Amino acid sequence: MDSQTLETLAEMVCGDSKGSPVYRSGSELTRFFQRVGFSNFIHDGSTRKWWTLNVLEQLTTNNLNAVILTLANPREYRGIQELVNQAIAKLNEILMIEGMKVELDGITPRLKQIAPQFAEAEAAMELKPLPPPDFINLNLEPGLGEILSARWDEAQKCLDAKAYLAATILMGSLLEGILLAVLQKYPKEANISKVSPKNPKIGKVKPLNEWSLSDMINVSHDLGLLDLDVKKFSHSLREFRNLIHPYLQMVLRTFPDKDTCEISWLVVQAATNDLARKLK
Repeated sequence: MDSQTLETLAEMVCGDSKGSPVYRSGSELTRFFQRVGFSNFIHDGSTRKWWTLNVLEQLTTNNLNAVILTLANPREYRGIQELVNQAIAKLNEILMIEGMKVELDGITPRLKQIAPQFAEAEAAMELKPLPPPDFINLNLEPGLGEILSARWDEAQKCLDAKAYLAATILMGSLLEGILLAVLQKYPKEANISKVSPKNPKIGKVKPLNEWSLSDMINVSHDLGLLDLDVKKFSHSLREFRNLIHPYLQMVLRTFPDKDTCEISWLVVQAATNDLARKLK
């Protein structure tokens, strides 16, 4: 399988690409490969995409096919038809250039050989900025509304000035700020969430000020504050936000561009407006 196809497949396994039905954290990636039948691949805490790509590059053709069929298996999505259809559509988009197609035989996925094809480009969508919420009147902690409002304006200025890395980092901080503000309004619900982060030594939920952005995203989705698609894109933004560390950016060789930044901005705007409505 071509290296670019493998990379795109790795993005789908992680849940980072557009059209991927589920997001998989590091521990979920380990469990995914266990379901495929590989118990020797345990995520080591490194960047999920590159770790997954490394795993795929080690597999034989038959084992790669097993990964693909697991990705298409309705059981992987608890039988939710919308997610199953989304998974198969995404897989077929990836595999058509390799001359393969996934079809369901009842609830059993099968691989079929086809003539190699390429996907037609989608019509370009106009990306329009959304109006900011009224941070000042959301009854946040004193001073926080002013800070979030200023960061919203500054993120837009960075985007307009083509300072894409700076804009992405600001977007991540803005998302983190509004998520923390909302979760502080619902501490009981946040603490009893099944995905709330726990101290491994004592088994109790960590204080909210010790939660990572990843924790806040997962719990907010679990509480119904963020939709599934917003959750997935928020995790992608979180990884870009981590490029604030120069060494990490050097290792990953990743440079946010205009398209990445504009999509991230729309996701942050949509998430922030949704959360603001919850606060009201």
